[in-house]
Amino acid sequence: GEAKALGILAAFELGRRLQADSGGKRTPLRTPEDAARLVIPRLRDLTHEVFAVLVLDTQNGVLATVELSRGTLNASLVHPREVFKAAIDHVGAAVLVVHNHPSGNPEPSGEDIAITRQLAEAGKILGIPLHDHLIVGGNAYVSLAERGLLI
Repeated sequence: GEAKALGILAAFELGRRLQADSGGKRTPLRTPEDAARLVIPRLRDLTHEVFAVLVLDTQNGVLATVELSRGTLNASLVHPREVFKAAIDHVGAAVLVVHNHPSGNPEPSGEDIAITRQLAEAGKILGIPLHDHLIVGGNAYVSLAERGLLI
């Protein structure tokens, strides 16, 4: 019935949150894989795009995770001012942005590459560096920093 279905959905959500929870500690994100372990459980099963920013402290610990936009099946809009406003509001030293591809294919689109470059440039001007842009597709991810796309 409906009550049983809601209970099952709640159990899945609890599992996702527990897998993503750091236990209140600010474990530093040293590699794209560290960041992926944190965000994949939250993004992998969504049927729409979500774009979020992880605001980092000086040790690359996550101060805050701020969802900036929810999109459609294949589009999510974000502007640099929203990304860096989150960093300023949380007194962040750097940012890492993430979004998902509901299709399950984490390969970056031309638009993904363009916004990454725009964010990297804005971060340089503001003195709040963009450390990476991760794209999640299912249990896989692509790091645009590893691909050399953060000019």
